[in-house]
Amino acid sequence: MDRTAVFVDAGYLFAEGSRLIAGEKLLRGELHLEHDAVLKLLAALTQELTGLPLLRVYWYDGASTGPTPQQLALAYRPSVKLRLGFVNQQGQQNGVDSLIVTDLINLARNRAMTDALLMTGDDDIRVGVQQAQEFGVRVHLLGISPSRENQSGALVQEADGVRELSDPEIRSFLTLSPSASVPPSGAPASGRASAASEDLSNVARKMASDLSPEEIYAVLQESAGGSVPAQIDRRLLVAGSLALGGVELTSDQKRQLRVAFLAICREAI
Repeated sequence: MDRTAVFVDAGYLFAEGSRLIAGEKLLRGELHLEHDAVLKLLAALTQELTGLPLLRVYWYDGASTGPTPQQLALAYRPSVKLRLGFVNQQGQQNGVDSLIVTDLINLARNRAMTDALLMTGDDDIRVGVQQAQEFGVRVHLLGISPSRENQSGALVQEADGVRELSDPEIRSFLTLSPSASVPPSGAPASGRASAASEDLSNVARKMASDLSPEEIYAVLQESAGGSVPAQIDRRLLVAGSLALGGVELTSDQKRQLRVAFLAICREAI
């Protein structure tokens, strides 16, 4: 049966998507990805470009200490396969390109697909495109406007066609996250402990409110024993420290912050 597989380089999507909607490359925490909307658009593009059934969406991203809540939320979606490389100390992704190339070649060799939709701009993927085409696969390159500025020319030439996603299409699934507010830290000494406790509760509430229901579900799935997933725990502790004026949190404050965050997540389900 003829089918189409979709390959998404999340690093390209977030980097070029943020440049399109904000004029500059933003950090992941400054962006919100609407999972239903992006998967719906990819399904629609599959029909538009190939008219064939969707095999599945392969989502490629990097992680330093395990998947983030956002990545886990996608991984739980039907017909989505999460593939993770790693992020080094400089914040650079490694291993993602090789994962894409390997999947392109293996799916083509095993006749699992006849068409591929590929969202990336990296010239290193070109060898995978070439070998998939040698097995008879048509490769449709997906770019983010203005794709002529963010996709390798050689990769564009190699593809069987290019479909550029417009500003409205990107904004249908990628938006700016609400800016985190930093509460003032100048409370009187007599009420400092209670003020700090309230500030930490506000941080926990803000962090939970920035997560979608799917992301909250993923956090709770990974929080057995009361632990918070490493990626979000790091952000939680940094936000808590900033809320208290940049001081290092005590063990009790860290515990309070984590307990409050998980409790709010449970209430939201």
